[in-house]
Amino acid sequence: MVEARLRVIYGDTDQMGVVYYANYFRYFEFARSEYFRAKGGSYSELERSGTQLPVAEASCQYRAPARYEDLIVIRVTVSELRRASIVFTYELFRDGEPRTLLCTGRTLHACVGRDGKPVRMPEAIVRLLKPSEPEPGSSTST
Repeated sequence: MVEARLRVIYGDTDQMGVVYYANYFRYFEFARSEYFRAKGGSYSELERSGTQLPVAEASCQYRAPARYEDLIVIRVTVSELRRASIVFTYELFRDGEPRTLLCTGRTLHACVGRDGKPVRMPEAIVRLLKPSEPEPGSSTST
């Protein structure tokens, strides 16, 4: 699990003064990029190697609104790592005591080559992204 932090800017809010619902997916993307960095890689390195991870599915369950200038903490985890796909899960909180859960989410990414066709996840990416503490008996490349 990696935590990323950001402060809500005015442009992310709607007429009601809360973060516009679609912006949470941008926050997910930000957290994924931070996950790569925290693990010692970057998404641009992945693309240079000829592999891409487009979003195939995305979902978000909203719990409470985020507002302008809130400090947001985004927890991101790789919950599934398969031969040709990966699932990230997210928890977004308003920072403070106590932390307020704003939403949870999930994105499924296909592993594709430059031609857009599915490819096996490169071993270097599997090593980079695999959860730090896999459950006994589980495999990160199935």
